[in-house]
Amino acid sequence: MITKTQLQVKRVFDVVLVVALLPLLTIPVLLLIIIASFDTQQFGVFSQYRVGQHAKLFRIYKIRTLKGSNHQLGRIEYSATRLGKYLRRSKLDEFPQLFNVLVGDMSFVGPRPDLQGFADTLESDDRIILVVKPGITGPATLKYRDEERILKQQSDPNAYNRTVIWADKVKINKKYVQNYSFYLDLTLILKSILNK
Repeated sequence: MITKTQLQVKRVFDVVLVVALLPLLTIPVLLLIIIASFDTQQFGVFSQYRVGQHAKLFRIYKIRTLKGSNHQLGRIEYSATRLGKYLRRSKLDEFPQLFNVLVGDMSFVGPRPDLQGFADTLESDDRIILVVKPGITGPATLKYRDEERILKQQSDPNAYNRTVIWADKVKINKKYVQNYSFYLDLTLILKSILNK
């Protein structure tokens, strides 16, 4: 299982890497936010509370990809814009999470941060997942990079997500924490960049 020293080394690596990347990515990220603001007709950054390390809630940031349309009965339906679909598919919408890494809410590698009702409800030895900070990428993220497409093919996407995908993600993320190594993080970052 991951040790306190490994967690400290992981944090130092995160800070060094994000500080190295920020000068290169700040202008492209700001441009994407500006374009997304025009594209969605709302401020280009979306934030939402997610479950983090030790089940503590934090606010995650993404580039906004959905545009709301008013429908009858006051309901608003959201759909991804053309740019939004590209950003989601390429994962570029997650660039603002570099800020989450910098402030210590997230790591580059770890279980993806979930909405309430998932990670915060884990029991017994499954709670080992909450020992680490959630990540921008990780083994379950790589396996389920096409999660949206998989869910669209199901007759009951919510049930399939909870009973099949979420259960598998828990197993994958437990294995990640139990067998953690710095080399494993480097491997997962490289696989994410190569998209393999």
